[in-house]
Amino acid sequence: MSTSIGPMKLTLAAGVATAVASWACYTSAFGGNAGVRPRRESARRRRIGNDDDEDDDDGSGVRGHFEVPPEILEGNCECREEVALAVRLALEAGRNMTRHLETRGTAHENPSDLDISTKSNPSDLATAIDVMNEDHIAREIGIRFPSHRIIGEESTGSGGIVDPIDPDGETTWIIDPIDGTTNFASGLPLCCVSIGVCVRGRPHAGVVYSPATDELYVAVRGMGAYRNGVRISGCAGDKAARTLSDSVVGFEFGYACAEEGGIDRMTNAVGRLLRHGVRATRSLGSGVLDLCYVASGRLDVVYSGLAEEGWKPWDYCAGLVVATEAGCTMTHLLPRSGGDFVDGGTGEIARGYEFNLLTKSVICGVNAELVEETRRVVLGM
Repeated sequence: MSTSIGPMKLTLAAGVATAVASWACYTSAFGGNAGVRPRRESARRRRIGNDDDEDDDDGSGVRGHFEVPPEILEGNCECREEVALAVRLALEAGRNMTRHLETRGTAHENPSDLDISTKSNPSDLATAIDVMNEDHIAREIGIRFPSHRIIGEESTGSGGIVDPIDPDGETTWIIDPIDGTTNFASGLPLCCVSIGVCVRGRPHAGVVYSPATDELYVAVRGMGAYRNGVRISGCAGDKAARTLSDSVVGFEFGYACAEEGGIDRMTNAVGRLLRHGVRATRSLGSGVLDLCYVASGRLDVVYSGLAEEGWKPWDYCAGLVVATEAGCTMTHLLPRSGGDFVDGGTGEIARGYEFNLLTKSVICGVNAELVEETRRVVLGM
């Protein structure tokens, strides 16, 4: 610590100023009204809602069609209260993102609101809104379920280590306060809030909210997946027979830049796909939305994990439930550890709810045959 009084005073003053600014932004997002421009009602809300929708607005701007689907509320759902809380918190956190998304690149933009910092490398960003979202979500979970464990990207991920989820332990929440932070900071709309709930060590429920597109995904194991209250089944119909040549293929390069040979492995895989022939390739910058878009049939298959660009538990958990409940096949692209195989062996690769959240390799598609075909081409098998 410096013994110079002058720098200490300057540091303290700067810290106080930052804290005051952050608190003002926080209270505006999660309860205060001063200086916050009301979000316009989207065309989707006007279209889906009815004349009675105003009665369903609790003052937070949340409409009735964003509630937990009645099929889940009325069914035999053992985490009904957790899902209801996750929906509320995802919507609140998403609303906190809206001001930046709507003002980016305009005269109303205030770049200092983001207070961008880096984590594992210069490409791995965190904003003040990431931190505020996670703090808000974790605090509300702690109040309602004080015994539950919480794994959040900003609090846990910054250390780079996530302990295994105890199958005999308490319910575990896995949170990504903003998935697609680089997109968000740039004002690109492909970003979301992701809240997953694990029961007995496995993903059980997932809630994802994309504020820019105003889409809420809710899924519970054995009870289906829904977008804005309507059941999704992007893996049905002609998708059930989709082959690689007819597919829109997603991939994520992530933050891989240091591992020797990693960039070549990733770019060579894309080259093999293009030489094989595909309908199109896309890299969207949000792993959670990748999985939701496969579940919705917007993408046919997505993969990641050839090098150090692989994902983390908060990228998988909620999206895995959405995709699996929509009928998709999700497994490991490149198994690396015993946990990536059924029963810890070296034979059948784990998939679906047996997927290992702690490894970096993933491939998810609208049918099992497409997943295997894509995996073989990507890996050059």
